[in-house]
Amino acid sequence: MNVKAIVYTSNTGYTARYAALLAEKTALPVYALDAALKQLPAGTPVLYLGWLMAGSVKGYRKAAKRFAVKAVCGVGLGDTGAQDEAVRKAHALSADFPVFTLQGGMDLNKLSGLYKFAIKMLTRAMAAQKNRTPGEDRMLALLQAGGDYVGPEHLTGVLAWLQA
Repeated sequence: MNVKAIVYTSNTGYTARYAALLAEKTALPVYALDAALKQLPAGTPVLYLGWLMAGSVKGYRKAAKRFAVKAVCGVGLGDTGAQDEAVRKAHALSADFPVFTLQGGMDLNKLSGLYKFAIKMLTRAMAAQKNRTPGEDRMLALLQAGGDYVGPEHLTGVLAWLQA
């Protein structure tokens, strides 16, 4: 794919780490969104990464207004690939637009304000839920104990798309 840069928005560092891993594997330059807005020309074709909140990829709309976003990666709590359709729906992306969701991690100490409160409420709600799926059990364990799942093994689909 004709991508010239990787642009990202990160809240607790997991998305930034995925952006760095992709840059390492592709030799593409990587920019935080605020820096990219100042340094990259409008219309630059980019791969955009942002953290997930309720199915929405943070910063995507701002990036899409300025750049030619060729694919989007959302980094969240769920299993890699589990939230692709939620992202597609939240941003009204067509079925042929490349969407990748990657499991990041959870560190409650890195969150503050509304985000910390929302995670605490989600944890309570999931703990009270009956008949959870195995994926929901894994997410609940992550919410309760924290964890870091960032790894190159989650980038297989993104890298295959970039090399196509």
